Amino acid sequence: MTRRELRENTFLLLFQNDFYPPEEIDGQMRLYLNLPDMEKFSETEKEQIRNRARLAMEQSAVLDEKINAVAEGWKSSRMGKVELTILRLALFEILFDDEVPQGVAINEAVELAKKFGGDDSPSFVNGILAKLV
Repeated sequence: MTRRELRENTFLLLFQNDFYPPEEIDGQMRLYLNLPDMEKFSETEKEQIRNRARLAMEQSAVLDEKINAVAEGWKSSRMGKVELTILRLALFEILFDDEVPQGVAINEAVELAKKFGGDDSPSFVNGILAKLV
């Protein structure tokens, strides 16, 4: 599994976090990780995706606080879920993952925004992250 595949699947798990009550998250993670598309990943790789998503979820209050501090006129509660999830993941990598260089985290966040967000998503994500670093 490439780092990009790891990041993208972590993003997809994180994305569903805002749509389910906390007691259903583990079940939703199991469902996602058992989808036919996930058969190409080993159990170790699936566990790595699950663990990264879980750690990022646990830090979401800290991440949102930092995002809100720099997002002028855009509090996390008003942001699109795609953009907010991308920002959380990128900031999680910047703050808590020593293996991911800051520039890589930002670049990959912009790439996720291009793939999953709207036309303005890449510049929005890039602008917020630039203020955070």
